[in-house]
Amino acid sequence: MAPMRHFYFSRMRFRNKLNLGITLIVVFTSLLLATFVTRIAADALLQEAKRRGQVLAGNLALRTADPMLSMDLLVMKNMVDELKTVDEDIAYAFVLDEKNRILVHSFAGGFPSELRLANLVPFGETRSVRLIDTGRDRIYDFAVPVVVAEHTVGTVRIGLSRTKAQAVLQGLIVTISGLTGIALLVGIIISTQFARRISARLGQLREHAEDMVRGNLDMRTGVHLSRNCWEIQNCKGDGCPAFGDTDRRCWYLAGTMCANCNPEDYPGKMDNCRECPVFIENAGDEIQELSETFDVMALSLRKHITDLQAAQKDLTRQQEILRTILSVSPDQVSLVDREQRYLAVNTAFSRFAGKSEKAIIGQPESAVFSSRIDPTRHEETAAILRTGIPVNREALYTSPSDVRRWFHILRVPVHDEQQRIIGVLTTARDITDLKSYQDQLIHSQKMESVGKLAGGVAHEINTPLGIILGYAQLLQEDVPEESQLHSDLAIIEKQAKFCRKIVADLLGFSRQTSSERKEMCFNNSIMEVVQLIKHAFKLDNVDIITDLDDRFPVIYGDPEKLKQVWINLLSNAAEAMEEGGTIKIATRLDVKAFTITATFIDTGSGIRPEDMSTIFDPFFSTKPVGKGTGLGLSVSFGIIEDHEGSIEAVSPLSPDMLAGLAAGGKPRGPGTAFVVTLPLESSDGQAPKTCFDKNRPERAERDTE
Repeated sequence: MAPMRHFYFSRMRFRNKLNLGITLIVVFTSLLLATFVTRIAADALLQEAKRRGQVLAGNLALRTADPMLSMDLLVMKNMVDELKTVDEDIAYAFVLDEKNRILVHSFAGGFPSELRLANLVPFGETRSVRLIDTGRDRIYDFAVPVVVAEHTVGTVRIGLSRTKAQAVLQGLIVTISGLTGIALLVGIIISTQFARRISARLGQLREHAEDMVRGNLDMRTGVHLSRNCWEIQNCKGDGCPAFGDTDRRCWYLAGTMCANCNPEDYPGKMDNCRECPVFIENAGDEIQELSETFDVMALSLRKHITDLQAAQKDLTRQQEILRTILSVSPDQVSLVDREQRYLAVNTAFSRFAGKSEKAIIGQPESAVFSSRIDPTRHEETAAILRTGIPVNREALYTSPSDVRRWFHILRVPVHDEQQRIIGVLTTARDITDLKSYQDQLIHSQKMESVGKLAGGVAHEINTPLGIILGYAQLLQEDVPEESQLHSDLAIIEKQAKFCRKIVADLLGFSRQTSSERKEMCFNNSIMEVVQLIKHAFKLDNVDIITDLDDRFPVIYGDPEKLKQVWINLLSNAAEAMEEGGTIKIATRLDVKAFTITATFIDTGSGIRPEDMSTIFDPFFSTKPVGKGTGLGLSVSFGIIEDHEGSIEAVSPLSPDMLAGLAAGGKPRGPGTAFVVTLPLESSDGQAPKTCFDKNRPERAERDTE
């Protein structure tokens, strides 16, 4: 009901509201005054009744002192009866002795026994007043002790009826209410006339405002003056902007030419104008000032609208230019506010996010950049908003469509006119191709350095190594096999062979030889290596399990070089499991992407996060001195790259990848997985070839030998 009452009140005419408001004020004030006056009068009457009762009781106590000493009951009876006849408000009067026994009373039909002890004077008190309800009447009972020589010899009790006093009060209330009603009626009549006068002038202002809303800015509501400013001042200044202007007041105009005028515009010049005789004579009340202000506002609005229309055209043109620049820019541009919600994005950003600009605007940053795409973006934005420090970094993003791209990201805070940070502007430039060129350049430089090193090693070390190895072998034939010298010569031979292997790896790594590619069965290539090393790995407590794609895809590659890759990956896996473990080899054919993937998973010690970016670099190795050359993964990387494929490392493994790899109680560490992806042999859009293709029986026989 409350909203309904508010609705009806809001639809009332202002005149009715004003009339209702004044009437309510008058009614409220009248009722408040009537209540206040009545309350004061009632309290005054009751207090007066109490004081009168106390005086009568005190006088009776003084008069009955002597008759009580002489126990003259007749005199006391006369006093009690006389008191009741003197004041008609007295309901009863009686006298008690010191033991509260009735001596005399004014009751005609017998003394009510329950009244005797209804109001006793406490010890040490001079009086006691209580309100007693008899069922028919409410009576103030006054008890005053009779004291003779500081000794209480009895008590005087007088009952004063409150009903009669209340009747007097009711008459007073009726009189006050009548006067209040008359005053209220007069106030309502006056307020109605006042509201009509005020609402009529406000109605003119409403019509003016409606005309302004409709676009009519030429209407005037100000009153016409009997004398204008130039007439009051006897001014002949034709150059003054107020001269001859009957629509506007001079105090609203800037540049007026009177000697005491402030050249500023309204309201700055009002400090001087309030003392001007023109203002004193022509200024009206607040409603007139409001009407004149409406006139000035209409003229000002006309000028401002014209200026705004010109500014809007210019702003629209600039916005279109800026929108065009941002739309054609290949860089991703976005702006977020302090709540990390997008305020603006360009076309490149929308294309990366896979959503339209309208769908992104207003969304939180986390809705576009999840923890999978950029795990640090949310905290980075919060830090920029808090500290104002820009961020300049490179990051690898995976778009919602699973496209991996490198971006150079610049993030700067955006300030308002008070230099408060209100948002973060982000630009992201795709540098994937640049990163690829950098990687190729770095790799080429490494290869060049390794090639030079390998050439020098081949010329300078191979010849002395050959001599050392040859003499060591010849000397072993001249000494007994059980002698210490024979053992020492065997060590020399072993280490010389190891050095020769290092030189051979260097030469093989640095040579830019082309692969002898041909059609080959991918699974057979892996199984040949597994059969070759399975027994040796078994002796080191390392099990190899395979999960090969049963479609046996065919690729176009160099079988011997790929076998070298498989051997390197399996050897690294075995060396990472010093106490034994399990190696799983899985191959999967992706018909849509036309690729084959081989995954080598081990349960070894894993790769440290800080080493992940350098494991494919030449000469990088985590093995002890004498245990490896650091060229195995580099050579493998070069072979796979030469086959137009890719090789990646994953460590530690997820629980799903490790599941089932610890059978037989073998130890299990964080684990590592190397994923090799190679393209299939081209078949002109047809299904991938298999090792058992009926159209190529000779290849199937060759691959299964």
